[in-house]
Amino acid sequence: MLSATIHPTTASVDADIWNALVPAAEGIPDNPFLDHAFFLALEASGSAIPETGWQPQHIVLSLDDTPVGLMPLFLKSHSQGEYVFDHAWADAIERAGGHYYPKLQCAVPFTPVLAPKLLVPSNDPALETALLDTAEQLCERLGASSVHATFVEEEEAELAQRNQWLVRHDTQFHWHNRNYPDFDAFLATLSSRKRKALKKERHQALASGLRIEWLSGSDLTETHWDHFFEFYQNTGARKWGQPYLRREFFSLISQTMAERIVLMLARDEQDYVAGALNLLGKNTIYGRYWGRSRDIPFLHFEMCYYQAIDYAIAHKLSIVEAGAQGQHKLARGYVPVITRSVHWIQNPSLRRAIAGYLQQERATVARDQEFLAGSAPYKEENK
Repeated sequence: MLSATIHPTTASVDADIWNALVPAAEGIPDNPFLDHAFFLALEASGSAIPETGWQPQHIVLSLDDTPVGLMPLFLKSHSQGEYVFDHAWADAIERAGGHYYPKLQCAVPFTPVLAPKLLVPSNDPALETALLDTAEQLCERLGASSVHATFVEEEEAELAQRNQWLVRHDTQFHWHNRNYPDFDAFLATLSSRKRKALKKERHQALASGLRIEWLSGSDLTETHWDHFFEFYQNTGARKWGQPYLRREFFSLISQTMAERIVLMLARDEQDYVAGALNLLGKNTIYGRYWGRSRDIPFLHFEMCYYQAIDYAIAHKLSIVEAGAQGQHKLARGYVPVITRSVHWIQNPSLRRAIAGYLQQERATVARDQEFLAGSAPYKEENK
């Protein structure tokens, strides 16, 4: 018999059960953001909890009492921290006298990285469909307006579309390692003008004598996290007004996931001046947050893009994912890729309106992708 259990906290799902349902190699989740420890740190630190608008409703699917599927899910009272923007949809239904919140959100909070969301180790489409069906039923039972799954894999988007979910496209910029032996080999694939520009940026960023430290595992200390959190708060306050993550979150992932962390800190002779947080996947380094205490030209590009490329080359990683949006990444060797989200809308009128909008939006994204790909900084033979 197939049954579904809705878990109101991450802590109520046994870590071994959760991680057994996540794609993994030798017991280590391929994607660090799907690790139970990551979700638990968000919860235990008070970063993603009901009081901040993230009420867990995680679905665990079982077959004859054996867990066979997982869908990380939250009941939300806002659309913050998602990076797939639906504020216009909310405004439209509210102006028409309806309600958009609460809604259900299948996502890793505050994390715009590609990751599977219908977690079924057997890859059985029937079980993946059962997760979607359960989310729809839960939406109706809770009186929510909709269910959204963001930054899903292409196969999941196709499955959801076959089950009458709406598909949305957007663009991110990722760097791909072509087995470069070093950074200079990567530079050699760029056009002369772009190659000179990158060299100039790297030189200017470190011209004052800054040096960069890569910290991971037991090298991470609370002092390092204190410095980084100060940088993170400074930048977060400028961008969002209120940073999403609390200081304890960083201590918790340092205790449970230290080997998956690469904290890059820049320092001068006196102290640290900037930092960038990365997490490691099976074949990918994910750039997440950055901040600084003083304005240094091109240091953001150095810390978030070029250092990540250096690390990927040194450790033979295939991809650098450096966060959401950002066409400025294109000039630095990051190429456009399609990201996908899927949406189930209860209200028929709103659903029809959104479906028409998304059809036009997908066409626009496709045209933009074609243009951006042609604008990549690589030599013709390397495109």
